[in-house]
Amino acid sequence: MSEPDIREVARKRIKARRDFWYMILVFVIILALCSAVWALTGMGYFWPMWLIFGFGIATLFSALSTFGPGSRPISQQRIDDEVRKLGGGPGA
Repeated sequence: MSEPDIREVARKRIKARRDFWYMILVFVIILALCSAVWALTGMGYFWPMWLIFGFGIATLFSALSTFGPGSRPISQQRIDDEVRKLGGGPGA
């Protein structure tokens, strides 16, 4: 990869991490507000659990896309191997 390509990949990865942590902050704030509303309205059925469940699933998928195996850049070797598999390069 060339220097500009490496810098672009690095920029995207930094932005993805920043966006992930921003999402976590928003989740915590919304959870705190909803839990406060729940507590102030009589503390019956704990309805914020549905918010926790839904946001938890979204957070899991966001974490996987940010930090998981799919977040790594694709190497030139991997691309070359795939081209050879498809019959488009030397050694096919």
